Amino acid sequence: MDVQSWVDILRSSKKTAFIHDDKRKIHFLFTDGKEMTEEYDLKTDELIVRKWRHKSTLGAQGEWQVEVGESPAGPVTSSDSEVIKENCSNPVFLRKDTKTSFQWRVRNLPYPKDVFSVFVEPSDRSIIIKTSNKKYYKKFSITDLDRSQLPLDNSALSLTHANNTLIVSYKKPKEILTLEQELLKELKKLKGTGEGDVDCKTQ
Repeated sequence: MDVQSWVDILRSSKKTAFIHDDKRKIHFLFTDGKEMTEEYDLKTDELIVRKWRHKSTLGAQGEWQVEVGESPAGPVTSSDSEVIKENCSNPVFLRKDTKTSFQWRVRNLPYPKDVFSVFVEPSDRSIIIKTSNKKYYKKFSITDLDRSQLPLDNSALSLTHANNTLIVSYKKPKEILTLEQELLKELKKLKGTGEGDVDCKTQ
């Protein structure tokens, strides 16, 4: 699907908006039954969260999958769970975009910046982060570019490292910037409820 096809799919979806906690929250229901929710900061218009939910082959609702933002921590149900809880010093990988870049943060990486390398793997449209000391390896895709069938450009990548956190940035191509600006204009036109959740079910 190209950029215009994705724009058309977004426009044809059923959208519900509400304002809560200084955030504009939008729920999209697509014709194929998939759902997407997005949260924007009211002051900066930056995307904070994007989540997807798909129905199973039997029609049951799946779990929300976080594409942008941080997954909420699950509740600790008993002291037994302490035994199998993920080590809090393990690397944590999450996406947190800016207005001009797709951005990923990897926390708990206490190595010097010069051990890290990041590059595009053209064969499967992915980005790879790896370390020369073989302590960390991560392969991921940019779903926004995949949806719009835009090429990956190695020169758009950059990385910084501070406070044990690696930050990988990918400069958004002009097609994505235009799409996001157009979408935001449309979302701001939606009449949102003031507070509370909204029922997004359809009959």
